[in-house]
Amino acid sequence: MKKGILIVACFMLNSVLINELNAGNAVSSAYSSKKAGWKKVANQAWPGVKDGTTYWYKIDKMAKLWWSTDGKQWAAVEDGAWMDKDGKWLKIYKGKLVWSTDGKQWDAVPEWKWQGSDGKWYKFDQHWTLWVND
Repeated sequence: MKKGILIVACFMLNSVLINELNAGNAVSSAYSSKKAGWKKVANQAWPGVKDGTTYWYKIDKMAKLWWSTDGKQWAAVEDGAWMDKDGKWLKIYKGKLVWSTDGKQWDAVPEWKWQGSDGKWYKFDQHWTLWVND
C-alpha cells in the first residue's frame, strides 16, 4: 500500500513539473516572437520627408545626424532634427532622443520609438543602433 501511494505521489509530482516546464516554454516562445519583430537596419538609415522631398537620415558613432537624398552622398544636418510621420520634430539632445511639435518645448521620446514617413516603426537602442519593426 505504501508503495502504491509513493508511486501515485511521484506520478503527480512528475505531471506538475512537466506542466510547469511546458508553461515556461510557451512564455519564452511568445517573448521571442514578439522580440523577433524588431530587426536591425542594415544600412542604419531611415526615411523622412521635408518640404515634399524624401530624405534618408542616419547618425554616426557620436550620435550626430546626417541626411541624403540618394543614400550615397551625406551631409550633416545643422539643427540635428528630423520629422516623423505625424509632423513631430525629433533630435538627439544630451544623449537622449527627444521630440517637439513646435521646436521649442522638447520632451523625451518613450522607448526611443517613432514612426517613419514610410509608416514603419523605428527605434534606437542604448548604443544608437537603429531597429525597425516590419
